[in-house]
Amino acid sequence: MEAVAYVSFTSFATKSLPFSSLSQSSIINLNQNRHKNTLKSKSPRKLVVCASSGSSSGSVVTLLDYGAGNVRSVRNAIRYLGFEIEDVRTPEDILNADRLIFPGVGAFASAMDVLTKTGMAEALSTYIKNDRPFLGICLGLQLLFESSEENGPVNGLGLIPGVVGRFNSSNGFRVPHIGWNALQVAKDSEILDDVGDHHVYFVHSYRAMPSDDNKEWVSSTCNYGDDFVASIRRGNVHAVQFHPEKSGDVGLSVLRRFLNPKSQGTKKSTQGKASKLAKRVIACLDVRANDKGDLVVTKGDQYDVREHTKENEVRNLGKPVELAGQYYKDGADEVSFLNITGFRDFPLGDLPMLQVLRHTSENVFVPLTVGGGIRDFTDANGRYYSSLEVASEYFRSGADKISIGSDAVYAAEEYIKTKVKTGKSSLEQISKVYGNQAVVVSIDPRRVYVKDPNDVQFKTIRVTKPGPNGEEYAWYQCTVNGGREGRPIGAYELAKVVEELGAGEILLNCIDCDGQGKGFDIDLIKLISDAVSIPVIASSGAGSVEHFSEVFMKTNASAALAAGIFHRKEVPIQSVKEHLLKEGIEVRI
Repeated sequence: MEAVAYVSFTSFATKSLPFSSLSQSSIINLNQNRHKNTLKSKSPRKLVVCASSGSSSGSVVTLLDYGAGNVRSVRNAIRYLGFEIEDVRTPEDILNADRLIFPGVGAFASAMDVLTKTGMAEALSTYIKNDRPFLGICLGLQLLFESSEENGPVNGLGLIPGVVGRFNSSNGFRVPHIGWNALQVAKDSEILDDVGDHHVYFVHSYRAMPSDDNKEWVSSTCNYGDDFVASIRRGNVHAVQFHPEKSGDVGLSVLRRFLNPKSQGTKKSTQGKASKLAKRVIACLDVRANDKGDLVVTKGDQYDVREHTKENEVRNLGKPVELAGQYYKDGADEVSFLNITGFRDFPLGDLPMLQVLRHTSENVFVPLTVGGGIRDFTDANGRYYSSLEVASEYFRSGADKISIGSDAVYAAEEYIKTKVKTGKSSLEQISKVYGNQAVVVSIDPRRVYVKDPNDVQFKTIRVTKPGPNGEEYAWYQCTVNGGREGRPIGAYELAKVVEELGAGEILLNCIDCDGQGKGFDIDLIKLISDAVSIPVIASSGAGSVEHFSEVFMKTNASAALAAGIFHRKEVPIQSVKEHLLKEGIEVRI
C-alpha cells in the first residue's frame, strides 16, 4: 500500500484516512447532516490532489468502500476469483485505479455525504467521465443518477439523467424488492453475457426508471410492478442494481467478466427460464454452544433443542460453516443463522457467531442473515455496546441482513402504548442507517384458542382446524426469550407495528408447528402476509415438498424456510425446487 497522500481543497487541507476505516459514528453523523446535500446544494469544491501516482498490476482491483454495510462479501468474491484488492484511501487512488468497484450499501443521502465530505465525489465523477473501467453495485448504480427521493430529494453524481424513486407498493407489490428476479437485456452489456435466463439477487426499496433521456445507458431492465433499470453500460462504465456477489455462480460470472474482460466463459444453459421474481427456499441453521463449548447446528422440537435421553445433551446436527457451504451448493436461495446462545460475557469482537459469518462468507455467495443477540448489552469487562454497534459488527463480518426478535416486541409494545417513534429502538436505529431492507423481524407466536373473538382485544381468525375443546377461533400470542415468555401483543399487531417502525421483512415462526413436520401454519401465514406490504418468510413445520407448494399457493408468503428436514437429509433442497417447478411456481435453478 502506498503512503497516505494529502488532499487539498480550495478552502482547507486535510490528511486523508483510509476510506473504509470511517467509523460507524462518522457515517451516522454524516447521515444526520444530509440536509446539506439537498437539491439546493452546489457541486463540490474544486479538488487539487498532490501525491505521486502509483502503479497496479493486472490482478489488482481498486475497491471504494465507504464503511457502511456488508462489503466483505464483495471482497471475498473478488479474492475467490483470484484478484487482489487495493482500498481507496484518497481521491487520487480513484483517479489512478486500473479497475474500480463501488459496492454502495445503505442510504443514498448518507453515502453522498461521505463521498462529498471526503472529496471522493469529484474524483469518482472524473474517473467515470473519462470512461475508465468501473463497476457500481446496488447503491453504486443509483448514485450515478441526478437525484434520489430517499430522505430527499438528494443530489446524486448527476452522470445519468433520471431520479431514483421508491417502488410503488399500492399495486400489491411488496417493498422492499427482495429476492431473485429475471433480467431483460436491452443491449450488449459484456458483463451479463453469462447470465442468460437465470435469476439474480436484488434487495432494494428504491430504483431508477428507464427513459428516453437515459436509454443510451440502460443495458438491462427488470420487472417488478414496472420495468426499472437493472444495469447500465456505456463504454467501460458498468453498474448493476442487483448484487452479483450474492447471486451465486451467475453473479460470480458477472464479476469475472468485469475483472477480466478477455475471459471466455461458456454461456450458462437457460434451464429455469427465469421470467419474474422467484419464490425463495431458505435453509436455517440454529447455532448454539453444546455442553463442551463447541458451536453446533441444532434443531428444536417446539423450541426444545436437547435430546430426550439420560445425558440430555444438545442435539448436534453438524458444524455451521460446513453445513452452510453444503446448502449453498445444494441451491439454497439464502442461508439464515440463528444464534441461540447468548455469549453475553464476550467482548463484541470475539463473539463466536462473527467467526462463523466471516468463514461462511468466504465461499457462500448467496445472502446471509443472522439473528439472536441483536440488542444493547454490556460485556464482562463493563464495555457497553449499542444494538447498532452489534449489528454493524455483524454486517462487517458478512451478514447481509440481521434479524431482531425480542427487542422488536418490546419496541412495538412501547409504540402501541405511546404512539411515539422514539428512534431509539434497535429496529429504528438499524433501519435508519442501513435501510429497512437489511432488517428482518423474527416473530415467535403461540396459538391461543378462544370461543368468541370478542373475548380478547387482539386480532383473531377462524381456524381451519378447531381447538382441543372445539374452539373455532384463535389469536397468536407473541413470545420473547426463545418462546419462554408470552407477551400481551398478538402476531398481527406486532407485524403491523414493526413495518411502521422500519422492518423490511418478517420471519414468521410458529411454536405450535416447530419440529412437527406436519406443514406450515397456513392460517397464521395468510393472516400476516395479507396484513403487511413487506415480504413474509414462512417458517416452522415443513416436513415434505408438498408443504412448500401449499404455503406458496394458499398464502402471499415470499419465501419458505426449513431447518431439520434439510439437516437430517429427509428432503433435499433440490427436490423442493423441482417440485415447485412442476407445480408452476417460479424458483431459481
